[in-house]
Amino acid sequence: MSDPAPIGSIGWIDLTVPDAAAVRDFYQAVVGWTVSPVKMGDYDDFCMNPPSTGQPVAGVCHARGENGDLPPQWLIYITVRDVDASAAKCVSLGGKVVAGPRNLAGQGRFCVIRDPAGAVAALFSPT
Repeated sequence: MSDPAPIGSIGWIDLTVPDAAAVRDFYQAVVGWTVSPVKMGDYDDFCMNPPSTGQPVAGVCHARGENGDLPPQWLIYITVRDVDASAAKCVSLGGKVVAGPRNLAGQGRFCVIRDPAGAVAALFSPT
């Protein structure tokens, strides 16, 4: 997530899975994305880039550590002003906080929510 998206917009999309390298290879072959590794300590996650621009459009991540509890589905990140306040509002309106809120690698804070209909999304507020 390079430049923060405006409040209320979708700023990023990630897929977190047990075998990110296999899924990375799948999307490289199926849609033609190129890959930029993202160092995560002793392993890499991946930014996926369209070949025409080389600019990241999505991430493919390992379900490890703090990301171990994220669901294996494409997860949109909706930019909000205050993740903690939005998470509390989610719960008060019948939703559930699935993961977080927590810090995201010096970029801001995020949480994963499940809305009252059962759909999952992430909320992100940049630093």
